[in-house]
Amino acid sequence: MRKFYYLQIEKILSVLWMVVLLCGCSQNNKERYTIGFSQCTGDDEWRKAMLDDMKRELAFYSDTRLIFKDANANSNTQIKQIRELLNNGIDLLIVSPNEAEPVTPVIEEAFKKGIPVVVVDRRTSSSYYTAYVGGDNYQVGKAAGQYIAALLNKKGKIIEITGLPKSSPANDRHRGLKEAIKPYPEITLVETLNGEWEKKQAKEQLSKVIHLYPDLDLIFAQNEVMALGAHEVCMQQFPGRQIKIVGVDGLPGAFGDIQMVYDKLITATALYPTGGEEAVRVAMNILRKQPFQRENLLQTAIIDSSNVRMIKMQTDKLLDQQKDIERQQSRIDEQLRIYKTQKVLLYLMTGLLVAAIILGSIALYSLVENKKINKELKAQSDEILRQRNQIQEIAEKAQEATESKFRFFTNISHEFRTPLTLIIGPVEDLLNQRKDENQVRKNLVLIQRNAQRLLRLVNQLMDFRKVESGKIRIQARLIDLNSFLKDIMEPFEFTAKRRKIDFRLISRFSALEVWFDEDMLDKVLFNLLSNAFKYTEDHGRIYLFLEQTPGFVLIKVEDNGSGMSESDALRAFEMFYQGGNAVRGTGLGLPLSRELVELHQGTIDVKSKLNEGTIFTVSIPSGKDHLNPEDIVIEDRGLRLGYINKPIIDTEDNAGVSFGKLAGAEAPSVLIIEDDDDLRGFLYELLKGKFQIIMASDGRSGLEKCFDTAPDLVVCDIMLPEMDGLKITSTLKGDLRTSHIPVMLLTAKNSVEQQVEGMHTGADLYLTKPFSSQLLIESISSLLINRKILRSWNVSNAPSETPGNLSRLDKKFLNDLKAAILSGISDPDLSVEALGRELGLSRVQLFRKAKALLGCGINDMILNMRLEKACVLLNDSELSIAEVADRVGFATQSYFSTVFKAKYGTSPKDFKGSVR
Repeated sequence: MRKFYYLQIEKILSVLWMVVLLCGCSQNNKERYTIGFSQCTGDDEWRKAMLDDMKRELAFYSDTRLIFKDANANSNTQIKQIRELLNNGIDLLIVSPNEAEPVTPVIEEAFKKGIPVVVVDRRTSSSYYTAYVGGDNYQVGKAAGQYIAALLNKKGKIIEITGLPKSSPANDRHRGLKEAIKPYPEITLVETLNGEWEKKQAKEQLSKVIHLYPDLDLIFAQNEVMALGAHEVCMQQFPGRQIKIVGVDGLPGAFGDIQMVYDKLITATALYPTGGEEAVRVAMNILRKQPFQRENLLQTAIIDSSNVRMIKMQTDKLLDQQKDIERQQSRIDEQLRIYKTQKVLLYLMTGLLVAAIILGSIALYSLVENKKINKELKAQSDEILRQRNQIQEIAEKAQEATESKFRFFTNISHEFRTPLTLIIGPVEDLLNQRKDENQVRKNLVLIQRNAQRLLRLVNQLMDFRKVESGKIRIQARLIDLNSFLKDIMEPFEFTAKRRKIDFRLISRFSALEVWFDEDMLDKVLFNLLSNAFKYTEDHGRIYLFLEQTPGFVLIKVEDNGSGMSESDALRAFEMFYQGGNAVRGTGLGLPLSRELVELHQGTIDVKSKLNEGTIFTVSIPSGKDHLNPEDIVIEDRGLRLGYINKPIIDTEDNAGVSFGKLAGAEAPSVLIIEDDDDLRGFLYELLKGKFQIIMASDGRSGLEKCFDTAPDLVVCDIMLPEMDGLKITSTLKGDLRTSHIPVMLLTAKNSVEQQVEGMHTGADLYLTKPFSSQLLIESISSLLINRKILRSWNVSNAPSETPGNLSRLDKKFLNDLKAAILSGISDPDLSVEALGRELGLSRVQLFRKAKALLGCGINDMILNMRLEKACVLLNDSELSIAEVADRVGFATQSYFSTVFKAKYGTSPKDFKGSVR
């Protein structure tokens, strides 16, 4: 009887074990899609790079299996492999052909069977395919040709090494090269060699002809292995010469041509992306019935010594990050395997438990053991579930963080690369130009606009970092919001007029005073208006509405632009998020705007419809009860100890030191920033007979008064409440509006280290307490006289010259001012307001700055530069007097002649005759 029971137990255990194996197998079979990939194009490194890109992208699709077939550049082998893939029941076919004609029929056959086909890198001879992903080989050849023309200064001899003669990339790249060098007759394509995409063939062909051209300047190889072969041949034939070599591909890694450019084995390479990642993304969109583009053209770029270091760092970083992702994925897979194993064990133990319960009548001790086993299994099951949940949570967080960082890194890289390109390009163009003034002006405007873009990006990142760290505080003042909105709109009015956009403020208030931080709200509204203009077509409309509801003030920015989808609108304020129709950006603008509005205890929301428009609504509480006391800034308008904190005019001469006599004009103004009441009063009494005096009792109000009044000199203590003197000095010297103002530090800190620290901030003089009154007066007078001498030098010299003893910021201001005048010198209506807008200063600030540095007004400077330019044109060109007058911005020839003769004592006609 006992033997019978044991036999039954053995049978039951065998059945249970088969059930467990079947369950384990079913757990591993979760693949949903199968993609077949047949590769035939390119050399070994290129094929490996394409396959690596596909595997990297497929890591994000765990339900997809890739079947890879390598035809090794043999079209007949590829046709056979494609038929094998079709017989395997694949869901989608990706083909990278080497030659178009042979594989076209089998690709058409797959397409007509209903299997989606994605063609990569090279097109077939028909349109029977689902999507195409690849570079524009004609543009690659043309970009390389344009770079070669610039590199050779438009003259030289070139040898081209092409791929297979029947290969469309080889023919397209050859056509692009010839089209690019066609305008330059002094560039000669002496030989076109067939390298068949292989290094060995390229070396054999080049070795046969290179000795015929001892004066060869450059070799253009259509891929990276042929470029390396060309380098080796050049080193053998001409070891002492540096023949320039330009390749194509731009592959990363230790053996790619980016590394060859970095190691200076070749001169440059044209980037030709593999398209692997893009092909997988298009394929997955097709399989998942999501929208996709049929034609996906990849962009090219030239990689040379000017940018290879940055690109190599980026590609190496991406490869390292990919390795980290793969390691993390490997760990996750390992944990999942452990989980599956434990799950199988759980099934097995459960089966044993069931068997023990069924056969529990055999022996009482089996029942007891089964109870123990049941408890242990329960604990293990809970532990397994806990571990599984932790693994899933860690995997989701890791994937989300990685995607966010990659997205942000990619966006910020493009954001920086585009304006840097638009700055570097025009600068190089300017260096090569001579007399094309219109092009010079366009380039200068382009440089300025993109430099401002970079500045806004950096400021945006810094502001967001401050918000995240909690180091930013609101500084609310009572301001007329109606006037504030008009000021915000002013920089956009020119763009609105040029693009014929209806841009207006709609408000029923003549004035509406609200407590807010004007700097923060300026950034919010500037960002909203920038987005509105970015997404609104020409002849559209952009309205600002100012409304008031009980307890709140509403600002609405409404446009009829492209709008957003419902999902994009819901995620508009999410950090790093980029909508489906968004122009590339950092993804920080709207999240930063929301943070700044919320600091005001307000809200910002969006309503948008795709292709209809968008409305952003900013709501700010009225009154100031919602603000903390430290968030409110009250202007100091009172008196303190009898000393008046405003300019005091006293023209009385005293001891022969009155600066009014020295300057021959109204006495200069001196700002005294000192927190000690007695010392401040003493300085006032000491200096009041010689200068106009402005006083402040703390650092912050002193800095504000300096910006408001622009004094001729600042005397400042170091130890001050609110803001110390070193900070004030560095702020003044770093601000374009005040960088020309001399600063004298007057302090009790007298050690050498402290004096050096003070001078490092940009102070013009450092006096320690106690000080000599006469020394103080003479020091102030000396600084002001030197400033006057400097102005006299500027006035007496030609407008095109810049003195060498100005600060870096002041030199930059004068250079920018002169450049702005020169760019608009032909415009008779060139005004101070227009120059101020271009330089980022108000009319008053620009006038003060120019008067302090030049001693003359902006209009005088414009007139002098017009006349100086006229002298150059009269001397060096065949233009008539009327044409010269028009070129330098004079409305009439008679007025030009009158002004010219008053300046130089001779008429333009006589001057032109005297120089011939």
